[in-house]
Amino acid sequence: MRACVGDKFKMVKETKFYELLGVEPTATDNELKKAYRKMALKYHPDKNPDPAAAETFKEIGLAYETLANPEKRKLYDEYGEEGLKEGGGGGFHNPMDIFEMFFRGSSRKKEGPTRGKDVVHQLEVGLEELYKGSKRKLALQKNVICSACSGKGATKEDAVQKCSTCQGSGVHVMINRIGPGMVQQIQKPCGDCGQSGQMIDPKYRCGACHGKKRVREKKILEINVAKGCKDGQKIPFYGEGDQEPNLEPGDVIIVLDERPHKTFKRKGNDLICNLEITLTEALCGFKKPVETLDERTLLLTSFPGDVVKDGEIKSILNEGMPIHRDPSSKGKLLVKFTVKFPFNHFAPNDQLMGLKKVLPKPEKQIIPDGAEHRPLEETDGQGLKESEYEQSHHMGPGNVQCRSS
Repeated sequence: MRACVGDKFKMVKETKFYELLGVEPTATDNELKKAYRKMALKYHPDKNPDPAAAETFKEIGLAYETLANPEKRKLYDEYGEEGLKEGGGGGFHNPMDIFEMFFRGSSRKKEGPTRGKDVVHQLEVGLEELYKGSKRKLALQKNVICSACSGKGATKEDAVQKCSTCQGSGVHVMINRIGPGMVQQIQKPCGDCGQSGQMIDPKYRCGACHGKKRVREKKILEINVAKGCKDGQKIPFYGEGDQEPNLEPGDVIIVLDERPHKTFKRKGNDLICNLEITLTEALCGFKKPVETLDERTLLLTSFPGDVVKDGEIKSILNEGMPIHRDPSSKGKLLVKFTVKFPFNHFAPNDQLMGLKKVLPKPEKQIIPDGAEHRPLEETDGQGLKESEYEQSHHMGPGNVQCRSS
């Protein structure tokens, strides 16, 4: 394929990188930047849940990094991808790093901001959604550049003039005399131009935006909550913030807010639940069905003779939370047992004596002469500190009970 450069023509060995960006081999640097911005936002994994999009995103990053570098572009044009590998084209960045460099600090200038503000939205999600993954839609209102006037605010070019009050600065400076030879300077936002530094002739003011240069528009964002996402995790939508004239749009940042679950509590990649069993089950074994967050049933089994102690924690491997970006792997399910003891006088004395023969014999106690007999009374635990009381009951403030069917 031929590409025109100035008055000359040259042969381009391969055009794959140009096709990925949707440009011709004659594309200028600005055309490459514009094409990369469009394609990278379209195929970014946080915006496009299609598994194939992630691979396309990588290829787009490689294509842009190659063509944006004059030396690499020349090498690619003459020898193709094979020439890059064999001809010392140099190493390549992670596609995410290229994206960050493109959309972040590299485009900011010291003279002033070049990006609009980011907009943050909190999204409440259940633990089931973080376990199974889900797609949610969020409707929001955003400012977009008025298409009727292309963000000028007026239908006539010379109708926009510098504000005479603030001299185009957007700030009105006031001088207050506070004493002999003493003045105070106060800066206030200019009310005449709304801090824009410009005034528009009312006769030529845009009817669509009324001179504000922007209009409100409804936007629906589809949020992909991936398996294993965590409470507080941020999902960015790059370039979806409010639009302002002469500024690159900021981002919309979705922050996940996990709702408490009635059965499970999350700790990192592990899930914790509390399972109540009787003393008989603790000593003689049990089978307990527990429903998981993806509606499967696990049959927890303890065999006779495997004593389960009150407050003991046992684990089940690979039944915790899916690990983010590696959902085939999971953490552990931690089961904390609470042993429920029988009520007072639950059996007659002869049966209790029979039970005593089976249970481990207690240590012999040496009772000194003159020991005073004192009966034990019921208590509500008020004599203990709150933390000691909770510890003695093997429960925490946020303890949860496994739901068994």
